[in-house]
Amino acid sequence: MKFQPNIITSWNGYSKNLFLKDVLAGISVGVIALPLSMAFAIASGLTPAVGIFTAIISSICISMFGGCKVQIGGPAGAFIVIVYGILHKYGLPSLLISTALSGFLLFFMGVFGLGKFIRLIPQSVINGFTSGIAVLILLSQLKEFLGLTIQLPVDFFGIVQEVYLHFQEFDSPTLLMSVFCLMFLFFWRQVRKYLGFFSGFPEILVVLGLSTAAVMCFHLPLETIGHKYGSIPDHFPEFVSPTFDLHVIFYLIVPIVTLTILGAIESLLCARVADGLTHDSHDPDQELMGQGIANFLLPFFGGMPATGTIARTVSNIKSGASSPVSGIVHAFTLFIIVYFLGYLAKEIPISCLAAILIYVALNMGDWNKLIRFKQFQVSDRIAMFSVFVLTVIFNLAVSITFGIGLVIWNHYYKKWKFKQDVS
Repeated sequence: MKFQPNIITSWNGYSKNLFLKDVLAGISVGVIALPLSMAFAIASGLTPAVGIFTAIISSICISMFGGCKVQIGGPAGAFIVIVYGILHKYGLPSLLISTALSGFLLFFMGVFGLGKFIRLIPQSVINGFTSGIAVLILLSQLKEFLGLTIQLPVDFFGIVQEVYLHFQEFDSPTLLMSVFCLMFLFFWRQVRKYLGFFSGFPEILVVLGLSTAAVMCFHLPLETIGHKYGSIPDHFPEFVSPTFDLHVIFYLIVPIVTLTILGAIESLLCARVADGLTHDSHDPDQELMGQGIANFLLPFFGGMPATGTIARTVSNIKSGASSPVSGIVHAFTLFIIVYFLGYLAKEIPISCLAAILIYVALNMGDWNKLIRFKQFQVSDRIAMFSVFVLTVIFNLAVSITFGIGLVIWNHYYKKWKFKQDVS
């Protein structure tokens, strides 16, 4: 397989005007990425700084070595459940090992041309994955949304039971802030057209600013990033090599494979969405190699798994991006914000980030297709609901195994059916 990153082939017809658009798009998406990166890291059981520096490093690597011109990499909602599960069961060193080795596998999936195979996964299976993950993200944020002080388990029934048993222990100020933030996010699109200059500001950034200002001005009794995690460091994390123990790796095979497959699906799905908006075409194998390089390097800086992110990539495209330059500018924008304004992050209320994640989860699930499933064939309906239920009730490893099994069966069944029809 030829290693040819898209950044090498993006300069045909490139101009100063396109460069300016890329810079402005990178700055815009960098501002949007800040709260999302922190929220995804916190929901995964890590510190907000991990999310920010993961976004910086992964975005540079994916932009420089990937196969999609406008892909924006970083922490993703799809990884929350699996990362939290690995931390809960195996600990942080094992997460770093799993991330690095998933990057290694992703790279060689691209080398051996498996990107085209991942693209064969039917839309019904992807809908089941994303909707199931959305439900789990929503459930995982109920603790922070309600202001509970309990420790949530990682399984569906355990979360539901714990929240039900301790629901009456909710914290009133936290719940009020959470509800305000969530309602604001949903109604912003309806009211912003009347706000003139302010109508161009993304809802996530506005609600983050308002909630942080409220905490700072009125000294609200809410748990903030500063209370829970301290200040955001204004320097790059130190280079630390994870310890690769073969005995430990043996027990991490399932998490490693799960991160690999999930990362491949998410990145190529995101690239496919980008193609539809830009009328371009990405190189799936090169994209996997870029994702692999990013995920292999991230653990050496204490980072979490990363992939292509649909919301930030779409925002990048709509802001005028046309080349990987926007992704690199996005990374530098994040670093500049952290370096000069990182001290303000400690005043961000955790409840606001929980509301943002619930908002992301509700927009992430393809509920219309899940409910109005008559548009799919019977086999696709069974696949979609099976993957959805397996994702929610069991775990991603089980649902991904089932989904890949369906793809393989469907692929060879169609070949067999074609031979039967011909003969």
